[in-house]
Amino acid sequence: MNTRIDLVRAAIWAVELADGEIERASRGISEKTFSKGSYVCHRGDRFDYWTGVVTGLVKISAISRDGKAMTFAGVGPGGWFGEGSVLKDEPRKYDLVALRETRLAMLNKATFFWLCENSAAFNRFLVRQLNERLGQFIATTEYDRILDPKARVARNLSWFFNPVLYPDMRSHIEITQEELALLAGVSRQVVNKSLQALEQEGLLRVEHGRIDILDAVRLGDYGG
Repeated sequence: MNTRIDLVRAAIWAVELADGEIERASRGISEKTFSKGSYVCHRGDRFDYWTGVVTGLVKISAISRDGKAMTFAGVGPGGWFGEGSVLKDEPRKYDLVALRETRLAMLNKATFFWLCENSAAFNRFLVRQLNERLGQFIATTEYDRILDPKARVARNLSWFFNPVLYPDMRSHIEITQEELALLAGVSRQVVNKSLQALEQEGLLRVEHGRIDILDAVRLGDYGG
């Protein structure tokens, strides 16, 4: 993608937008690349952009007052995040970390609100997105409290096949075991053992740097 309008047209939220809305959105979008391990922003920072992953992988996480690390979500190519913070005009309540070299598309706040005020199609998408994200965060809290580590690995993998939050995902995930460990909040050794067990159960196939998903539905129900 070489132009701003290409960035907009590639976004899931632009599918139903009129040509004039797409042109207006293109004037408010930019892109930036972050190296592996770098922070897109820290908890408490102002980051006045609605943000989409063009390539790469971003972890949304926080550290509690007692020092416990909590991962809320991972966002891969095609996914957009941060609409809540932009709508509420507040500092971020979480850290954003690039787990690999990541290119982000960033829609500025003024353009975001223009679309909210002028585009019915954009608002329909936002309602769907917020509903799916709420379900994801509720489920993540449940995973941390009641599921064993193998089930947490399975459920975290299944989330990448939510068509609203991760529209560019197909039948496989380009992810390393180290990255999956960071998302699931477990060690790399636990991920390795869990993936071996899930592979033996016929739910996935592990390849170098990627995981082929054979049954996303069963992964999503795993441990339930």
